[in-house]
Amino acid sequence: MGEVPWGQFSDRMKSRKMRNMYLGVWLSSFVFLLMAGLHVSGMAHQGMPNLLATAVAQAQETSDLPPLIIDDDEPLLLLEEPEEEEKSAAELKALTESQPCFVCHVNYQEEPLAVGHAKMGFSCVICHGDSFAHRNDENNTTPPDHIAKKCGECHKTHDAPARKVIARWQKRCPDKTDPKTIVCTDCHGQHRLKIRTVKWDKKTGRLLPVTPQE
Repeated sequence: MGEVPWGQFSDRMKSRKMRNMYLGVWLSSFVFLLMAGLHVSGMAHQGMPNLLATAVAQAQETSDLPPLIIDDDEPLLLLEEPEEEEKSAAELKALTESQPCFVCHVNYQEEPLAVGHAKMGFSCVICHGDSFAHRNDENNTTPPDHIAKKCGECHKTHDAPARKVIARWQKRCPDKTDPKTIVCTDCHGQHRLKIRTVKWDKKTGRLLPVTPQE
């Protein structure tokens, strides 16, 4: 092919641009007229959902698949979150004092016995002392200040019927056959670690051997 003179080339480019411009104007006009017609006929705002439902129904008639269920409920993300129960000043103070303990004993943040005491304003240190040496011992061989039974200092009486106490004992700690070894948390709450790597004598604080089952 021979070279096209510059004048002819320029005319062709101009002609192509004009065609593209006319095509764009035509498409824009077509879309505008189409949308205007949909709006006038009410299809854009009312008719389209009906058309969709009709199309779905027709497709289901010729399909073996289960019917499509359209959920009109609000999306879960748009529902209001339940308001958190407001904590009292005593509970907030107890939770603040217990934060150093929860660094390691995170399971007690949701444990019923600890939660119930916190609501009454009793933190971990009320029963176990500040236990600074225990907190700072990375080897985890230093016991808390108080590990002996402390419940009796606040709970002076125990008015549960004997038959309920025995039934609870047999259900919660059947391996303990000596009543002298029973402690309050054997029956109340889940205030213990499920897996123990360290165990102390509750009276002397002396380290005790731990079996895999403990």
